This record gives sequence, structure tokens and C-alpha cells, in this order.
Amino acid sequence: MAKSVKDSRIMEQKDTISQLNMVISSQNELITSLRSTVEECNATISGLREQVEYLTRKLFGTSSEKSKTVAGQLNLFDEAEQEAQLPEEEASAETVMKEHTRSARRTNNETFKGVPSRDEVIPLSDEQRRCADCGSEMEVIGKEFVRQEFRFTPAKGEVVNIYRETAKCPRCSTLSAMARNIRFVKANVPEALIPHSYTSVSAAAWAMYQKYANSMPLYRQEQDWKQMGVPFSRATLANWIIYCAMNYLSPLYDYFHRELLKRQFLMADETRVQVLKEPERKAETDSFMWLFRSGEDGLPVIILYKYTETRAKFNAVEFLGEFRGYLETDCYQGYDSLPGIIRCCCWAHLRRYFVEAVPKGKKLDYSNPAAQAVQYCNKLFEYERQSREKGHTFDQRKEYRLQKEKPVLDAFWTWVSSQAPKKGTRFEKAVNYAQNHKEQFMTYLEDGRCSFSNNLSENSIRPFTVGRKNWLFSDTPKGAEASATVYTMVEMARAHGLNIYKYLKYLLERLPSTKMTDSALSKLAPWDQDVIASCSGAM
Repeated sequence: MAKSVKDSRIMEQKDTISQLNMVISSQNELITSLRSTVEECNATISGLREQVEYLTRKLFGTSSEKSKTVAGQLNLFDEAEQEAQLPEEEASAETVMKEHTRSARRTNNETFKGVPSRDEVIPLSDEQRRCADCGSEMEVIGKEFVRQEFRFTPAKGEVVNIYRETAKCPRCSTLSAMARNIRFVKANVPEALIPHSYTSVSAAAWAMYQKYANSMPLYRQEQDWKQMGVPFSRATLANWIIYCAMNYLSPLYDYFHRELLKRQFLMADETRVQVLKEPERKAETDSFMWLFRSGEDGLPVIILYKYTETRAKFNAVEFLGEFRGYLETDCYQGYDSLPGIIRCCCWAHLRRYFVEAVPKGKKLDYSNPAAQAVQYCNKLFEYERQSREKGHTFDQRKEYRLQKEKPVLDAFWTWVSSQAPKKGTRFEKAVNYAQNHKEQFMTYLEDGRCSFSNNLSENSIRPFTVGRKNWLFSDTPKGAEASATVYTMVEMARAHGLNIYKYLKYLLERLPSTKMTDSALSKLAPWDQDVIASCSGAM
């Protein structure tokens, strides 16, 4: 019986131990779970801190992406080139210091180049014309230069009442036989720019110029016109722009489009725009303004804007469907569906991803992987700058890229493949962005006419984004389409160094009477010599 009691106690102790082990196991699982939760919370906190730093930089920091270097500090790319086994260049026997040059101060003649000028001679007063000693009349012997000054005449308008001459034959009118059939002749009068409207070419062109070149919204133009005593409403101004864009500028826009598709190197970008009265869409829904332009092919620049309701890929396919060649863009997948194109992805975008991943205060810390990536990109941009400064031909640029940039690229992709970024970080996003589009980032090596970045497109679309900050939205789809057309004409004039207002006025004067053939339209292009002669210089 004693044995039975002893066995019973042993069994109870074993049960107790088993229960304690279960409790310990449960506690260990809880500890492990809590540790995992703590790690997740720490990762979340770290990600949120990174996001706060990023948004703070976006909101309050400088927009420049230029990198600084510290004298004497190790540059990462010395190591990159060594890893790539670049051939050593012979060291120069003497150190060449860049000569410090100071740009000469601009002269008045350079400042006012193209501005009309005239001479003004200040005459002597009646008192001065008499000699103070003997009273004789003074004899003018010449003039003395005193100074130059710029004078401004505020804009002014005038109402022009247009009449036309009517004539009759004096001989026929005296003949009784011709009395009932007297011939009258009336002068030919140019058609009104807009039927039943009092607007003129100069007024419509000025409204376009103010809004699309100077980013002045129509409500402010309305106020400006009132100061000149003219009560033009913003609705009236909008109607002028839409009518002229649809009826006069559209054929030239289509001609530019056809010419653009003949090129082999194009660039593209897109940005949001709000259109209030789109059918079956809320007013706050984003629409898009696309920018398509010619690349660095040495031919006249062509810049086109295109409005669409969405960013869907079929819009790019529809606009560039006939294009065959290289297309420089960011890595937006909407361009992947284009048949017959070779994608070139922008290195400025890739660099921006890594710049945004650099922690605050770590830009010059080359032990930080994001800062290392930025240095790789900087080295490539430096070689591109050197190539431009050397004035390389397209073939020379290709060879220079293969010689100088290809080893850095090889080292960069080796470095990228070795990275193990933390999940959810901006650095992970940058690394994935690079890895997912590696082939498209390498395409530019195939031809010297391929662009290294999409900066030209971003520069071309910037006037639209600046204007959008002022006028905020378009009222109707027709207004957005008209804006795309007029922006095209404005930026084409700007790209070719023309006076924008003169060019708009030139087009509105000639397009109504122009036969809409490509041959006729080509004579209105901003690279035409007659256009350059007529639309250059001051207003």
C-alpha cells in the first residue's frame, strides 16, 4: 500500500512537471511572439521615421538633387573602377589647375539686344541759346552722349471700326443704256478671326500668351483687361482660346504629330491635371497631360502635349502607335505595350530613388548603401557631362560610353545584386526599381543618340506644371484639349528661340487662309527661315 502511495505521488509530481513544462513552453512561445511583435513595431517605427524624414525634406528641404563632395574624402567610385579593372591612365607629370575666370559684365547693348531703340536729343532752352556774355545766339556744334535708359509703354487697346471702299464706273453711270446695270466694286475684307466676335488676332494671341507662356489665369487677365477699360470676361477669353485652338492651330498640331512619328528617338512624360466637367466622372478625379518630344537626334525639336482622361496604357499606344525606335521615359509600365519600340529608362529617376533613400545627414557617408548608389549614378552623370563638353559626335559618344561608363555600370549592377535591404524601406524600393528594369537602364549604350536621362522631357513639361499651380484646373475637356494644343505652339516657339507672342500672332494671321497640306504647314513650323525672320526679337 505504501508503494501505491509512493507511486501515486510520483505520478502527481510527473503531472505537475508536465504542466509546468507546458506553461514554460507557452511562456516561451509568448516571449517569442512578443519579441517578433517588438521587432515588427521597431521596423514600423523605423519606416515611419524614414517616411517622416522623406516628407519633411519634400516639404521644407531643397529641391536640388546635386551632391556635394568633401576634399580629401574617399570617393566610392575610385573603388568601383578598380573593381571593374579599368585600365590605369598615365599620370600627368604636372598638376593642371583650372584657371579661374570671371565672366565679363554684360553690356547694355547685350542686355537690350533685339529691343527697338531710338535717339533722343535734349534741346537747349531759350535762355541757353543766348550767350551769357554778349547775348549772341549760340551755334549748335554737336551732341554729347549722356546715358541709356529703358522706357516702358503699358499695353493699350483700341477699337477699330472697319469700313471698306465701294466704287462705281463714272462713265457707265452716265450712259442711259447702262443706268440699270451700273457696276459696283467693293474692297475684299479679311474674314473675322471668330464669326460674330469683336476679337482680333492680336487680342486672342495675347490671351494665349499670357496664360500659357506667363502662367496668368483667365480671371487675372479679366482684371487686367478691366484696368485698360475693356470688360472682357474670363468666359469670353476661354471661348477665344478654344475656338482658335480647334479651328486654326489643330491642323498644325497634327502636322507636328506626323513629323514626330517619323523620328527614331523620342522622349515622353506625363503629369496630372484636373478637369471639372468630364462626362460621368467626379470633378476631383485626376486626368493626365502627356508630353511627347523628339530626342537628341540633332534634328529640329518637336514638342507635343496631349490630354487624356486617364493614364491607361492605350493612350500611349494610340498616340505613338506608328512610332518605331527608341523611347526615353521613366519606368512606367504603360509604355511597355507599344509595338516596335526599344525602352530607355531614365537614370535621373533611378538616382532620385536612391537620393530619397539616403537617411538625413548621411549624404556624404559612403558607408551608407543608398549614398553609395548615388555616387555610382553621379559618376555616370559626370561622364555624360564630359562627353557633351568634348563635343562628341553620336558615334564618339557611343564609344566614350562603352569605354568609360560600361565598367562603372558593371560594377554598379554587381553591387546592386549583393544588397539585402530591409523590407518596407525606401532603399528596398530603390533596389527593386533598379533590378526590375536593369535591361532598360542599359539600352542607352546601343546608340549615341539615346538620351541618358529624361530631363529634357521634364524640362518641357515644367511650364505646364508651373501654370497649373496658378490656374489649378480646366473647366471642360475641350478646354484641356485646347490647352494641350496651345502649350504645344508655345513650347515649340520657346524651344526654337522665337518670340512666343509673335509666333502665336503669326499663326493666327496665316492659318485661316492656309491650305492644310503638309507642304503649306511646314512653312509655319518654327524652324522655317521666314518664320524665324518674322518671329524673332522683341514684340
